[in-house]
Amino acid sequence: MKPFNLKLLLGLLFSCLVCSISLTEARQKKDPPNIIVIFADDLGYGDLGVFGHPSINTPNLDRMAYEGQKWTNFYVAAPVCTPSRAGILTGRLPIRSGMSSDNRRVLFPDSNGGLPQSEITIAKALKGNGYQTAAIGKWHLGHKSPFLPTDHGFDSYFGIPYSNDMDKVEKTDHFTLTENEKYEGYNVPLMRDKEIVERPTDQRTLTKRYTEEAVSKIKDFKNGPFFIYLAHNLPHIPLFRSAAFKDQSLGGIYGDVIEEIDWSVGQVLSALKEEGIADNTLVVFTSDNGPWHTFRTHGGTSGLLRGAKGGTFEGGMREPTVFWWPAQIKPGVVRDMATTMDLLPTFCAISGTQLPDDRVYDGYDISGLIKGTGKSERETVFYYRGQRVFAVRKGDYKAHFITQLEYGNPTAHPVTFPAVTVENKATVLETPLLYNVNVDPGERFNIAEDHPEIIADIRKALTEHQAGIVPVENQLEKY
Repeated sequence: MKPFNLKLLLGLLFSCLVCSISLTEARQKKDPPNIIVIFADDLGYGDLGVFGHPSINTPNLDRMAYEGQKWTNFYVAAPVCTPSRAGILTGRLPIRSGMSSDNRRVLFPDSNGGLPQSEITIAKALKGNGYQTAAIGKWHLGHKSPFLPTDHGFDSYFGIPYSNDMDKVEKTDHFTLTENEKYEGYNVPLMRDKEIVERPTDQRTLTKRYTEEAVSKIKDFKNGPFFIYLAHNLPHIPLFRSAAFKDQSLGGIYGDVIEEIDWSVGQVLSALKEEGIADNTLVVFTSDNGPWHTFRTHGGTSGLLRGAKGGTFEGGMREPTVFWWPAQIKPGVVRDMATTMDLLPTFCAISGTQLPDDRVYDGYDISGLIKGTGKSERETVFYYRGQRVFAVRKGDYKAHFITQLEYGNPTAHPVTFPAVTVENKATVLETPLLYNVNVDPGERFNIAEDHPEIIADIRKALTEHQAGIVPVENQLEKY
């Protein structure tokens, strides 16, 4: 019998390890990653455990952040539903696609407009590169063809076409309808592709059904690549949750809703692991805008941030955001500025998808930040309310040129500084407010008098930006 050759055995094991690593790297280079975006509705900056909520239990999102990245300076395109959703899917400010308005801030059931066919969505771009695509949940970019998800690059759609508080048929208030679990008070349709399959939608079961749909698509698409857009219609008012989550949270009904969404995230991540595709899947979780403070305990919290949904203080547009991609991501906390509009160019970069260069994009490729190999190119964030820029952040500093309370919410703190004029309830400031939002993220201490040069620099950036805005047909005012 030949003697045992330990050196030879170790050499073989090392060769196998190198081969395995090489095969993994080759597969990652060859196979475009799967991409899932989970988009909450009206979730506040302070509503998750990992972002500081003391009562709401979010173990799956917390773990997702610990294994991946927690982003603390991540913004949306607008502080309300429709324009924000246009921004995330097109990588462009909604004013460029006609998806913002000073008169009708979102689309309604009587609207005849929607996201124009000329726009390129994430789904449309990736589908051209061989991706399977699915939209699940709230759409709110037009409930008629040619504005539905299946008109915009998605192979399938399952969800409600606009906000869950629309088509209200009972005069009873949202609080009472929620407490009594009376989903029949809203005649909201549930759609499968372009057909209505349930009306009124039983909103108590929607989070569960959306989750089941997402898991089913993951199994169907497991050979990839795929893009799934899972847009929950909660925690937007009215609040509903399934029986399994009723009265389970220390955070009340609102907490129940968030904890069911957290459960949903856990189901999605588990499905990816079970199918063996977690390492090649990027998952992004964020929200469309800040919490709806008007509804008190049925709305969320902005945490230490000032303001809420509908407004341009930080609480209206800075969102709790988590990125997860086991094989590629560099875990940690990311403090660089980024926005939902950065997702389209980033997804195209990591998937090898070419975007047409015939239009202006407002996003940047942030794949270097995700992988820990680079920094964000973003220097500015423009805070649009409707069709006007109310504030601009450049670097550490943010200047407010126009202020207005968000949906009658007193927590926005009315400004008492001299104003040039008042236009449609908005105060145009003679001297802009200025905050260092890294030192003072709650926007409590106005430092405008000490830094006129910073205001001048930000005003210059605003002027240059506005010069590049080309008027287009307004889609929200068609009804």
